Amino acid sequence: MGRKYNFSAGPAMVPQAVLERAKAEMLDWRNSGMSVMEMSHRGKEFMSISAQAEADLREIMGIPADYKVLFLQGGASSQFSMVPMNLLQQAGESVDYLNTGAWSKKAIAEAQRYADVNVVATSEQSNFSTIPDFDQWNLNPDARYFHYTPNETIGGVEFHWMPEVGDVPVVADMSSTILSRPLDVEKFGIIYAGSQKNMGPAGLTLVVVREDLIKQSIAGTPVMFDYATHAKNGSMYNTPPTYAWYLAGLVFQWIKEKGGLDAMAQINQRKAQKLYTAIDSSDFYASPVEVASRSWMNVPFTLANPERDGDFLTKAAEQGLLSLKGHRSVGGMRASIYNAMPEEGVDALIAFMQQFEKEQA
Repeated sequence: MGRKYNFSAGPAMVPQAVLERAKAEMLDWRNSGMSVMEMSHRGKEFMSISAQAEADLREIMGIPADYKVLFLQGGASSQFSMVPMNLLQQAGESVDYLNTGAWSKKAIAEAQRYADVNVVATSEQSNFSTIPDFDQWNLNPDARYFHYTPNETIGGVEFHWMPEVGDVPVVADMSSTILSRPLDVEKFGIIYAGSQKNMGPAGLTLVVVREDLIKQSIAGTPVMFDYATHAKNGSMYNTPPTYAWYLAGLVFQWIKEKGGLDAMAQINQRKAQKLYTAIDSSDFYASPVEVASRSWMNVPFTLANPERDGDFLTKAAEQGLLSLKGHRSVGGMRASIYNAMPEEGVDALIAFMQQFEKEQA
């Protein structure tokens, strides 16, 4: 069958054109006689790769000059600690967090180790199927920062608007939505994301941080958890995940070739609309997420008869449609349709869903 359609929430699909280029360059990058994974991170070859990747990312996202771009390790989960360690002036200060799902809850739990966390609102009472009404949020105008998760990978809930919280710096975990559409970077103090959904393979963590927020971290912060360490050393304080960085750079170039984030937004919106239309037009499938809060990236859905879940997954896999099992906290199915998922993959899933439904009649 060849390559299949992988609907995994992450690690997720990488654009085929990127994989083919990496394959061609695997043994010998640009006549250097070395694979990228063999290069010294301080050698001129890799330094050119890293510089080009940052330049392309800055162009794609429109990152202003007064923001640092850090290519780190530790996944987005490490940022649950690094954000409070770097933005608090001292332990115990007040911070605002919005709770919209599993990843918000983890970020809150970690922040509580360092700060007085004010949960401004939560949608837990609806099993995280919506976003709390903004007029119900209990924001603290004196908070050190406000943290939210624009897209909850597990629950499939996504913001389609930007929270306005005054002069408080906004911190966003964009692991599963970054590079899927344009955004105004200047509205954020920090944007962070793991790479394994829209940027390439696992192992790389992107942090875009406004320079004025890189100050003295709280006492006891490990050197490797201090943004200043990485900002001063160009993300080269230690050996970075060089091959993941290289592949992310190829993804950035692929996005440019596709037409940038405006083009990605059109494709992603169209893919999501197709799938939600198929779900909503059927009595056999249902979406557990409020319509206004539905994610473009992660689409959970349930079957009318949960006893058929196993059969659905088995037959889907036979058709080359992989990793559709929903998270255990939600159940049912979940189709993650990040940038690298071609529209043909969504079409194939919809065709299978319709055929499976007919077979159950």
